[in-house]
Amino acid sequence: MELTIDSAQEMEALGARLAAQYPSGIVYLQGELGAGKTTVVRGWLRALGYQGKVKSPTYTLIEPYDLSGRRIYHFDLYRLNDPHELENIGTRDYFHPDALCLVEWPERGGSLLPSPDLRITIKHQGEQRRVRLEESIAIINH
Repeated sequence: MELTIDSAQEMEALGARLAAQYPSGIVYLQGELGAGKTTVVRGWLRALGYQGKVKSPTYTLIEPYDLSGRRIYHFDLYRLNDPHELENIGTRDYFHPDALCLVEWPERGGSLLPSPDLRITIKHQGEQRRVRLEESIAIINH
């Protein structure tokens, strides 16, 4: 599915709609710097009840959230120099069936990341954004 998004508010609204469909799982968010990946995550977290500031964990790599007993992990792998660094920070512990893992810049994690349930690709299109949503075949077939 492809969408055209006109504003940051619409990008947050997309995140909120996706939160209802994906209470857990692995979501990849791909796109250039400033495309709106963190804005989607902000809408997602707000829809799940988070009221604090949502920023990309560029320097910490992972920002954990505990919302109503649900574990959510927001990853930003932009500053990852080598995919094997993921082993050093124990990322395998985060990817469990009950968790929601929102991963920005997943291509930097290489083959060490599990396959996503949903891939969101965001591209600049002038002032707008073109967003492509691709569900995993395993999810579609269930």
